[in-house]
Amino acid sequence: MVLVDFFSSPIGLGHVTRDIAIENNFQNITTNFVTGSGAAKILKKLDIQVEDVYKPPSFIVENGTLKNPAKWLWNYYKYYKDCKSISEKILQKDNPKLVISDEDFAALSIAQEMKIPTILITDILETHFTKGLASLIEKKMNKSMQEIIKKCEIVILPEIGDSKDNIQRVGPIVRKTNHTREQLREKFSFDKKTIVISIGGTDAGLFLIEKTLEAITKINFDIEVVLVSGPSVNKNYENIRNLGFVDNLHEIIYAADVLISLAGKSTIDEANAYGTPAIFIPIKGHFEQEDNAREQGFTFEDIKRLDKLILEKLEEKRKQINTEGARKAAKIIQSLIDNY
Repeated sequence: MVLVDFFSSPIGLGHVTRDIAIENNFQNITTNFVTGSGAAKILKKLDIQVEDVYKPPSFIVENGTLKNPAKWLWNYYKYYKDCKSISEKILQKDNPKLVISDEDFAALSIAQEMKIPTILITDILETHFTKGLASLIEKKMNKSMQEIIKKCEIVILPEIGDSKDNIQRVGPIVRKTNHTREQLREKFSFDKKTIVISIGGTDAGLFLIEKTLEAITKINFDIEVVLVSGPSVNKNYENIRNLGFVDNLHEIIYAADVLISLAGKSTIDEANAYGTPAIFIPIKGHFEQEDNAREQGFTFEDIKRLDKLILEKLEEKRKQINTEGARKAAKIIQSLIDNY
């Protein structure tokens, strides 16, 4: 068996869920995950080997708007330095044949210094969080990120498009289920038209829960509302089922009639793959989420017309898409291992 260290960013849950999809396709590979927060909790629930060592900075979100991104960037820089120290100790201990990183650039930097082959999984090639003076610091960080990307043996992007140089586009990377939609609806007791609200791994999506529940009171429709509140929200809500923190959101999305979510890349990919009509509201000022939402036809301002959008989505037909991104990514990784 070949040992691979898999460093998965714990900022959100989308990184680790797509990494699990890839890991499920490995053969004769022993995988040691390194991450933290909710991502580590998911891996532990699935009995996957993980070192829970990262403590990422939280976004400050008020009423759906990202506040003080410059402060977050500074906290991220300190977190990055901590991650370099942590990853160095792990790599010296494990001496893996390959390092895979899902947007954990600290581990990539150390691995490249140690001459360990590296693979990056990412859906962004540069960041745009700040403006003004702080953007100068961000530009410097982006330059360092680009240098790390160039040194990677392979960069896997979960999007459709052409491959060029060391960049391989494999399409959406999505977890598979062995159940039919009918089986899942029975498993989750989804007896009525079901709207699922999902806010990811932090409390940044609290605003979306509040606004969605407010919109649903305006709708004259016999529906059930199911909340997936994640690992960071403990608030109680009346007249809705709160599933809390789950490790199978993809199955819940498949079983749902409509999904309402923040605009994380992996959640969008899972909804599209399983054909579930969805509404994606980005955190205002979060460039990545705003870009993701725009590609799906949404903006932050759509939060003001959620009631109309919900009714439209309840009537929308499902369009399931076959995705092979996880299998393709695993095959690329296996091939690189075989060549070393």
